[in-house]
Amino acid sequence: MQHSPGFLKLVQDAQTRVHEVTIDVLRERQKANAALVLIDVREESEWTAGHAVEATHLGKGILERDLETRFPDKTAEIVMYCGGGYRSALTCDAAQKMGYTNVSSLIGGYKGLVAAGWPMTR
Repeated sequence: MQHSPGFLKLVQDAQTRVHEVTIDVLRERQKANAALVLIDVREESEWTAGHAVEATHLGKGILERDLETRFPDKTAEIVMYCGGGYRSALTCDAAQKMGYTNVSSLIGGYKGLVAAGWPMTR
């Protein structure tokens, strides 16, 4: 996907503050922490087309509104993913500004999960 320069600038700025993890690191963290929360921040139509089996959907458009209600523990380990890793950097940045202290953005996002053979559902 071709992204606009302004969007890329926002993402690059967020990435200076956000922790990003690889799929291998996500696997290890899930083994070490059964309570890890995996959040899919893509649009509803993307979620419906397919998503990681253990993921919870909280789209970018409503994340700031609903995050505290759905996940009130601001120290919980949360990994967010989108299509390729850009929108999740933005949502992690927003979550950190809301006081969440243990959030990460998944490098490669949904596309990376699919390529890695991650279990998916519709």
